[in-house]
Amino acid sequence: MSDAVPEPEPRPEETEPGAHPDPGYEPAAPAPLGVPRGPTGNVEVDAGLARLADADHLATDGHVEVYEDVHRGLRDALTALDARPGPPAPPSPPSPYDRRS
Repeated sequence: MSDAVPEPEPRPEETEPGAHPDPGYEPAAPAPLGVPRGPTGNVEVDAGLARLADADHLATDGHVEVYEDVHRGLRDALTALDARPGPPAPPSPPSPYDRRS
């Protein structure tokens, strides 16, 4: 005789997360969310926002690649803003102490 207690069978709601007990279950087809995307005036940012539309036609597991691509593009656009030289600084007014005789 064994002291081991047999484990109960898992109930259908306790199976794998995302698993559906109904064998006829079909996930919904990909569909656009309908989130409006307006132009920003920045070519790089607008291209990234347009790329988000690609996720509308992919299954959820395909969204990661699109989001990472857009994130990389937006990060590059922000980095480019930091690298661009700004307008030259205005000359400082002459000081009375700058004159030498």
